[in-house]
Amino acid sequence: MDDAPIVFDGVSKRFGALTVLDNVSLTFPKGKTTAVIGPSGTGKSVLLKHIVGLLHPDSGSVRVLGVDMARARPDAIYATRKRLGMLFQDGALFDSLCVGDNVAFPLMQHRRDLSQRQQRERVEEVLEMVELPGLYDRATSALSGGQRKRVGLARAIVNEPEIVLFDEPNSGLDPMTSDAIDALIHTMKARLGITFVVISHDIVGTINVADHIAMLYQGKLIAHGTTAEVVRMEHPILRRFLGRNLILPEADDPSPPHLPGVP
Repeated sequence: MDDAPIVFDGVSKRFGALTVLDNVSLTFPKGKTTAVIGPSGTGKSVLLKHIVGLLHPDSGSVRVLGVDMARARPDAIYATRKRLGMLFQDGALFDSLCVGDNVAFPLMQHRRDLSQRQQRERVEEVLEMVELPGLYDRATSALSGGQRKRVGLARAIVNEPEIVLFDEPNSGLDPMTSDAIDALIHTMKARLGITFVVISHDIVGTINVADHIAMLYQGKLIAHGTTAEVVRMEHPILRRFLGRNLILPEADDPSPPHLPGVP
């Protein structure tokens, strides 16, 4: 995929004697949602840090929007980061700021060509997108967990990024709120055409939102493909990992995966 926004090519990363990423080659398709799954400690967060250039591979390359994030000049890396959005696991909101100022933070940093009125209009527009209209002046400390995630998503998309990275978007949420966040991610992708990368332990949510799934295990990429392809792969570790939460179809079964006890 020549136009793929993110390409890992033979990436390995070690911390001392521990190999966290082991010769990982992975392409993230443009305008799609790719979920990266796997047990804790298997390299998912390290992979995410390579995308934003916080870590550099020991071997191989990571290209993001055409930029080699390990070898490019600092100004090129900074310019690339401005084209990314990030939804952090805990929201990473500033409780000392109101909702609107939290969402506007990237605009204040990177869009100083916009007047305060224009910034507010843009913030109110994205708050409407994430189904939080009229909350610009709400105290951030007064938000529920689900509302904090929505505000985090609004901040991630306010600067019109080409890629949005999600670190455990459903962490700490009840099932109904988690489903609502999944639906919102799906809607945002369809509406905005952004490339989404989701790091997640939520298997059911992953199946619901992902166009593509990649699984890391002990630093190796053991499965990658469309969601329909991955849930039918015969790899025993993959099937054991997914099968903890889902009943998986066999390779020749056209039916989708489903929850135990649900026909």
